[in-house]
Amino acid sequence: MNTGRRLALGCALAAAAWLVGCASEPQWVPPGAPRAEVLQRLGAPTATYPLPAGERLQYSRQPAGFEVNNVDLDASGHVVAVTQALDEGRFGQILVDQWRVPDVLRAFGRPEEISRVGSFQGDVWQWRYRQLNTPRLLYIYIDSQGVVRRYHTGDDLRFVPPNRP
Repeated sequence: MNTGRRLALGCALAAAAWLVGCASEPQWVPPGAPRAEVLQRLGAPTATYPLPAGERLQYSRQPAGFEVNNVDLDASGHVVAVTQALDEGRFGQILVDQWRVPDVLRAFGRPEEISRVGSFQGDVWQWRYRQLNTPRLLYIYIDSQGVVRRYHTGDDLRFVPPNRP
């Protein structure tokens, strides 16, 4: 096979791989798509949650990734919204002293990590996300009754170069 043909074949294979990758990205699911098409494009969700007027299919890339995508379906099973949940603009929806564990899971999915700190009687749930390509963390503090008591964000120091001043 000559060099030109190999190059053309390589480009064609790369383009096909790119298209397959795009097809598996939640943000490429068109509004109005039926549930079956979503499942065909994205595969099985990491979680599903009932909504007042439909269903949420959740696709989480936690613990290693930085995204949790929610694909919301209406009562007839068609896509009405696709959102990337781990975005600082969405953290304001967290209702301190009102949300419980099911609300947190429905909004953000399973956390990357659950830990404890001495200054709080309960669990601290943590998610990885990116803000303008900067690795960040969302922390939600859940007390022993399963109620959200506070939340905050912070830098993900695992990605800070060791020699950074």
